[in-house]
Amino acid sequence: MVERVTATNEALELIELLKQKHGPVMFHQSGGCCDGSSPMCYPEGDLFLGDQDVLLGEIGGSKFYMHKNQFDYWSHTQLIIDVVEGRGGMFSLEGVEGKRFLTRSRAFTSEETKELQQQK
Repeated sequence: MVERVTATNEALELIELLKQKHGPVMFHQSGGCCDGSSPMCYPEGDLFLGDQDVLLGEIGGSKFYMHKNQFDYWSHTQLIIDVVEGRGGMFSLEGVEGKRFLTRSRAFTSEETKELQQQK
C-alpha cells in the first residue's frame, strides 16, 4: 500500500518523545501563514479540523492532515517528515526541544499513482 506521508527514524523518535511528554499528538501541514510550510505538531484535539482538512495517513501512530486546497497541489507527492536542529513553528510542540519537523517530498512513480487511484 502506498503511503502519502512517511517519517524518518529521527522524526519517529521525536514523535515518541513528544507523546511521552504531552500524550497523543496530531499533525497538520501548515499552509504558509504564520509558520511557513512546516508540519505542525499539536496535542491531539487541540487543533479544530474543518471539513476541508484531508487525512493523509499516520506517522508514529499520529494522524497527519492537510487542507484540501494544499492537497490538490501536493497530491502527486509523498511527504517525508524529517527533523532538523533549530526552532520551527512557534505553535508546534517540538519547538522547546531545539528541533523542528521538516517536510521533504518526492514525486510518486506512475505505478504508485495508479495504486493510489485504486485505493480511493
